[in-house]
Amino acid sequence: MPTFVLPDKCDGCQECLEACGLAAIRIEDGVAVIDPEVCRDCEACLEACPREAIVQT
Repeated sequence: MPTFVLPDKCDGCQECLEACGLAAIRIEDGVAVIDPEVCRDCEACLEACPREAIVQT
């Protein structure tokens, strides 16, 4: 299932960057962005996000 960031909930805290072992996440304009080409949907970022701004569809 694809993983993506809800920009209205993300505050750019970078907890997800630290949790991602594949470096599939970057911060752009203060919001996390997940690279779908690199992400393997391991859910580490989901668990790390304190604002529940990362979801899977």
